[in-house]
Amino acid sequence: MSFFKRLKDKFANPDKEQQLKQDLQQDAVEHQEPERTQHAAPGETVHQDNDLTSVEDEFDDGLMSIEEFEELESQKIGAKFREGLEKSRENFQNQLNNLLAHYRKVDEDFFEALEEMLIQADVGFNTVMELVDELRMEAKRRNITETEDLREAIVEKIVEIYQQDDDKSEEMNIEDGRLNVILMVGVNGVGKTTTIGKLAHRYQAQGKKVMLAAGDTFRAGAIEQLEVWGQRVGVDVIRQGEGSDPAAVMYDAINAAKNKGVDILICDTAGRLQNKQNLMNELEKVKRVISRSVPDAPHEVLLALDATTGQNALAQAKAFKEVTDVTGIVLTKLDGTAKGGIVLAIRNELHIPVKYVGLGEKLDDLQPFNAESYVYGLFADMIEQNVPEAEENQPENEG
Repeated sequence: MSFFKRLKDKFANPDKEQQLKQDLQQDAVEHQEPERTQHAAPGETVHQDNDLTSVEDEFDDGLMSIEEFEELESQKIGAKFREGLEKSRENFQNQLNNLLAHYRKVDEDFFEALEEMLIQADVGFNTVMELVDELRMEAKRRNITETEDLREAIVEKIVEIYQQDDDKSEEMNIEDGRLNVILMVGVNGVGKTTTIGKLAHRYQAQGKKVMLAAGDTFRAGAIEQLEVWGQRVGVDVIRQGEGSDPAAVMYDAINAAKNKGVDILICDTAGRLQNKQNLMNELEKVKRVISRSVPDAPHEVLLALDATTGQNALAQAKAFKEVTDVTGIVLTKLDGTAKGGIVLAIRNELHIPVKYVGLGEKLDDLQPFNAESYVYGLFADMIEQNVPEAEENQPENEG
């Protein structure tokens, strides 16, 4: 099975999607549960034919298998990334299509033009050089002479480049049976507080008990902004006054979290990067206070970066990496940029995994990052249009 065919089957298979929906409807009738869709509480999702957003109830009630549930979840994720990466997708696909139309033969002129295109998309110089060198070797190995025949290889190599550093997991280090502490860092204005609120909402929806710590005592209004998010998602916020010691806030928050049986404590921090030494001292003090009370904590140090700032985001990531151990990136506002290549630069040049991406303004638009979901979002139209008809009709267990 080709790479494009596999991605299309995983994220955009309308035939499977429709068949699964019909099976669910039939099972609901057989189990005499059609009234479920008629008594939705205010704000609750009502099941409709075109709705892919709520399948958990059917799974919980045994109306679908785990395989069916996972297939529909993939469809949901694919739709999220496709919608959120619309600007980047239009930019990437248009430029790549124009490039392939202009350069018909695989030669050095084509590779140089491809390098320029990818650099302009914020992929990062070192990553671009590695990617294009890989494509040169692939073209030679497979004796590819027409640029159109490299279309799929370009997309596949992007995934391979991202996934080559396998020891850096995209999974969050969250475990049951302990107090998990997440430290959020990042400069002011990148969406750090909003990310904390959305993360709290996400974990609450998974049945976790969440608490927030207002550790940004420096920026005016930061504490109040976090409290608004706490009220919005329904979680406690531990705070002190503006200008107080952030480490003291963390101490209070950890004690409160332990007393209340909290599963996840998410800690805000100041976003000052102008004076690295002061920020480093502050973060080290905060981490010492946390680790004394909770062994091996903080379990995650997440750096929030604004995707719309492009190479400036990469510079911020380098600076914060010098200040503290960053375990993962939250790339905010990815839906607002036409240059989504920054994801690759961060991973490949800094060896820090992107763990979440912001794909919109809604609470559930903060999504766990996955390389294949990302590539599908960037190249969805191209992927769906370039699966050969013969392969489209081929059974899945073949090829």
